[in-house]
Amino acid sequence: MRVASLWAACAAMLLASCSMQDASNPPPIGAGNDWDNPGGDWAGSHFSRLTDITKDNIAHLGFAWEYGLGTTRVQEATPVVLDGVMYTSGNLGRVYALDAATGEELWTFTPEVDQQYNRYACCDQANRGIAINEDHVFVGALDGWLYALERETGTVAWKADTFHHRDRGYSITGAPELAGDVVVIGNGGAEYDARGYVTAFHVESGREAWRFYTIPRDPAQGPQKNPALEAALKTWSNDTRWDLGGGGTVWDAIEYDPVHDQVIIGVGNGGPYPISSRSPGGGDNLYLSSLVALDRETGEVKWHFQETPQDSWDFTAVQPMIFTSMEIAGAMRDVVLHAPKNGFYFVVDRVTGEPLLAEQMVRTSWASGWDLDSGEPVLTPESSDYSEGPKLVFPAPPGARNWYPAAYDPERNLYFASFLDMGSLMHIPDQLRQPEHRPRGLTSAVDAIFTPYLQQALPGMPVDFQNQVKALPEWQSAVEKPFSSQVRAIDATTGETRWTADYEGWQDRSGMLATEAGLVFHGDLSGRLVVRDAETGRELKTIETGTAIMAAPMTYKVDGVQYVAVQAGWGGGGMSLVPQYSAAYSKPNTNRILVFKLDAGDVPMPEDLPPIEPTPMPPAQLRGVTTTTIGHGAVLFADNCSICHSNQPRAPVPNLLRMNEGTHAAFDRIVLEGLLLSNGMPRWDDLLDAEETRAIHAYLIDEQRKVYERDRRDGPQEGVIYSRGTTSRSVQ
Repeated sequence: MRVASLWAACAAMLLASCSMQDASNPPPIGAGNDWDNPGGDWAGSHFSRLTDITKDNIAHLGFAWEYGLGTTRVQEATPVVLDGVMYTSGNLGRVYALDAATGEELWTFTPEVDQQYNRYACCDQANRGIAINEDHVFVGALDGWLYALERETGTVAWKADTFHHRDRGYSITGAPELAGDVVVIGNGGAEYDARGYVTAFHVESGREAWRFYTIPRDPAQGPQKNPALEAALKTWSNDTRWDLGGGGTVWDAIEYDPVHDQVIIGVGNGGPYPISSRSPGGGDNLYLSSLVALDRETGEVKWHFQETPQDSWDFTAVQPMIFTSMEIAGAMRDVVLHAPKNGFYFVVDRVTGEPLLAEQMVRTSWASGWDLDSGEPVLTPESSDYSEGPKLVFPAPPGARNWYPAAYDPERNLYFASFLDMGSLMHIPDQLRQPEHRPRGLTSAVDAIFTPYLQQALPGMPVDFQNQVKALPEWQSAVEKPFSSQVRAIDATTGETRWTADYEGWQDRSGMLATEAGLVFHGDLSGRLVVRDAETGRELKTIETGTAIMAAPMTYKVDGVQYVAVQAGWGGGGMSLVPQYSAAYSKPNTNRILVFKLDAGDVPMPEDLPPIEPTPMPPAQLRGVTTTTIGHGAVLFADNCSICHSNQPRAPVPNLLRMNEGTHAAFDRIVLEGLLLSNGMPRWDDLLDAEETRAIHAYLIDEQRKVYERDRRDGPQEGVIYSRGTTSRSVQ
């Protein structure tokens, strides 16, 4: 539940007693002077009713203040402002409280995070925000602890372990959600061996109120905990690989609906990705890739809508949702606006879960459309079932949409969001067809090559395989348009696109802010804060900041002055693939909060990074190493290490083809003993033995030798060069 923008009937009670409203008189949409949760208001609209900053004076928007966040990793949160104080989270679950007018630090909180959990987080140390009430600020830490902090001081009031056990690959990157007298949090881990769930904790004590598992447990363990899971079990095959976890983690998109006193969650992808590995006998696999409405008091299922039945493509439904009411077929309906990874834009009834609109937004080779009468997609397995051979699947695993928040302008009925139209060549290597359970290890069981890299990658593959790929019906489309990344304005009722504006590259996407004054704010990876006309998309103002911006901006008012703020810093999924057009490629990735107001100055720009130096000479190859050893090391590296270490220029994690003599000498201790654990490099002795570690080291020495010789001949490389690590199996 939100605080400052709650409607008048609840204002005196603020939070705990305000859990249900008259559905015939829903609260207004839009934030006022305060921005009381990451989404801005009760509806998660990222819309502000402030109008001091307008189209007429936007040219005068300038730099007010900045605050350094003390990290170079990743910023995905949207700040909260209440009563003149800004609260926000940073990577790992850090929390900051600042004077919202000046940026003066009031207090900070740094959780004692077990750095081993860097290994179980597919997509960096991200954190997407806090929740707040009268007394407490709530935040989830990467290693699974939920903290309630005293709002005035930042001291810990209580902490709760959100993990039901710690022998699976769970993490937390999403924001908690307040719902009356409980706070709800989910977890990441579907790419590992997790079974998804969300947990509600009492806000005053941290005591567990209820827990809902998003997929059934192994029936050999006994009956399911509730009728909804018994019903879901029928959609999984008898030979399901329950040992692999199943996926369905809720790593974002938890939203409380006070009008109907329900918590709506977006459920993640299946694990492993291929249904042929996860649930070999088929089935829709509820509640993967679904919206699920849970009763706030009990956690019982009220309705569900599965957006991607039989998910095999990492099509999560955890993208942020927006609540509103609109007239459809002559009747007013309370609805959810949702555009998940799978390429469709949905309008879903918030009372029944009935899909009212399903509009295709990008190329979708997994489904040709949607049958609203049955409530199901028209599946096209001939174009997307890669269990027996490669397929070019649209969208790619990064999704048509991802965690980047959309904004909804109720005055103009427009939905503003980043959309990516990109495909992926997906296939199952022979060694992954029967994946083994590797505790807390990656279990994606698929290889994926994104279409921007496809023509570069294909010549290195067997000729027969190349011919299969080029014979696919989607091949020409992939060649002619490898990707398109855009800001779009969508008619919220019809799904019609009103205008588009291109981003620079496929990784270039960001969150949105819309205002009643007809402005749309968003960032980009080059470090620009862009302001557009909501009606036309015309660029009205651009502010160069020198720091990549992915998070959604927000706006607030203190002492009569309207401010715009955004957290800046590159990272997240694909963190080690730093595109050349991004600010993080040319300048230090110093994460910071940037705040703007009218009639202010220029943003302080970071200095340029020095040129890339030549690769250092590697040591002599390890004794007894053969080409077989190196080949085995290459596979082990791809399966375990490349999700973080893509070994590309300017990456925020070490390029292992540039190791110095000391790092080579300590390689085994780093990998097997956790020598650099305090720096965020986890240990691997539970999954890798000494011989496997040696093979990885031999492979890296061999690769470093090649790069060293190339640098001596041609000079240091610039820009991303295709490698198997270039297309992490889990880019989010």
